[in-house]
Amino acid sequence: MSSGKNGLTYADAGVDIDAGNALVDRIKPAAKRTNRPGVMSGLGGFGALFDLKAAGYSDPILVGATDGVGTKLRIAIDTGVVDGVGIDLVAMCVNDLVCQGAEPLFFLDYFATGKLETETAARIIEGIAEGCVRSGCALIGGETAEMPGMYPEGDFDLAGFAVGAMERGTALPEGVAEGDVLLGLASDGVHSNGYSLVRKLVELSGLGWEADCPFSDGTLGEALLTPTRLYVKQCLAAVRAGGVHALAHITGGGLTENLPRVLPEGLGADIDLDSWDLPPVFKWMAETGGIAEAEMLKTFNCGIGMILSVSADQADALTEVLQDEGETVTRLGTVTAGAGMRYSGKLL
Repeated sequence: MSSGKNGLTYADAGVDIDAGNALVDRIKPAAKRTNRPGVMSGLGGFGALFDLKAAGYSDPILVGATDGVGTKLRIAIDTGVVDGVGIDLVAMCVNDLVCQGAEPLFFLDYFATGKLETETAARIIEGIAEGCVRSGCALIGGETAEMPGMYPEGDFDLAGFAVGAMERGTALPEGVAEGDVLLGLASDGVHSNGYSLVRKLVELSGLGWEADCPFSDGTLGEALLTPTRLYVKQCLAAVRAGGVHALAHITGGGLTENLPRVLPEGLGADIDLDSWDLPPVFKWMAETGGIAEAEMLKTFNCGIGMILSVSADQADALTEVLQDEGETVTRLGTVTAGAGMRYSGKLL
């Protein structure tokens, strides 16, 4: 090949292939931590291979989910505290998968930025790997896109893609009936929804991200970046114990919008708002913005990140299973005849 003249390079246009290669080398140990039965090949190829039979399935149905972290990323970017948003990314996908009754098998990420900063990117992807370890799925591949001109300096975006499986005939929801008990699992904070309103409230408060947090230890930014809780292993343990009819991941739309998604036509729910204490972060947001109770319930998880609809005669046993798995469990109410959410008691 002729050497030619020394013209423009890809690096001159703002794309550093060497930095991308360095990132792949840096994250290989993190990805290796996530290996599980079924992984045939991972990072480095044009695609990744997974063997369902080796994962223990005989007649599997595949389930897919994709999601992002939303404008919570803005706080991570502005504070430089990026280590937890990878956990958020995994949680938003795999917590949805388990609601179908599926076990997450593998995960792929898409990380896009204007200029690749290897250290920042590695911290994010190491967080993704940690989320995968906690939920028992393999980080099997992904894409790092350096796109100068598309993102302002320091900005980035994340998307995640999870694939899970279940044996044929075990999909959820199934068997939800009037009289089912609703068990709520505590959240770890705001999780990854409603952050456009969160950021508006912080602006209204006059506080900066580095200010002492008014409702917790540390800075306000750190508190609001608490990662989304992963419910996968705990919920799968409950499903395998028997008596679980449905699971609802409480994300955008809060309790008001998400629980009805798993209830059959003609059924609704009675929820006792006095059955759990509203966590301090939600109290602070409600007070700061003068937010009405109904608005809180349809915007935020309000302290309940996952709800299980279970057979009444199994509710005590399943509560014990979930507690043994490390969950804080609240008996929220029951499934009732007549569509719609009905609340008693007071949240605020």
